[in-house]
Amino acid sequence: QVQLVESGGGSVQAGGSLRLSCAASTSTYGTLCMGWFRQAPGKEREGVATIDSDGSTSYADSVKGRFTISRDNAKKTLDLQMNSLKPEDTAMYYCAAEEWWLLCSLTLGFGIWGQGTQVTVSS
Repeated sequence: QVQLVESGGGSVQAGGSLRLSCAASTSTYGTLCMGWFRQAPGKEREGVATIDSDGSTSYADSVKGRFTISRDNAKKTLDLQMNSLKPEDTAMYYCAAEEWWLLCSLTLGFGIWGQGTQVTVSS
């Protein structure tokens, strides 16, 4: 069973940067579709970014140009570099993985989730 552990959350002022990381425990990491999602209090969970086994990425419109998703298959890690942060980026951020996929996108039903890491952006 794949396990995901996020780290790197914290508090930052608007305009600042944070880098989130996710460590996966599986020998098949290189084949997984990976993604970052977030959920703010009182709101539904939303997709932030995805990256497939070949490194192709997709982003939510709200983060395009500010966030960058990347993966290191040798280290079995997933990162999310977040720049120009806004107060509306405040949320719990979750790392997610899916073993069975044809198109790795924000609409994919991810079946494996981490415990989340909090990001708070103050104005």
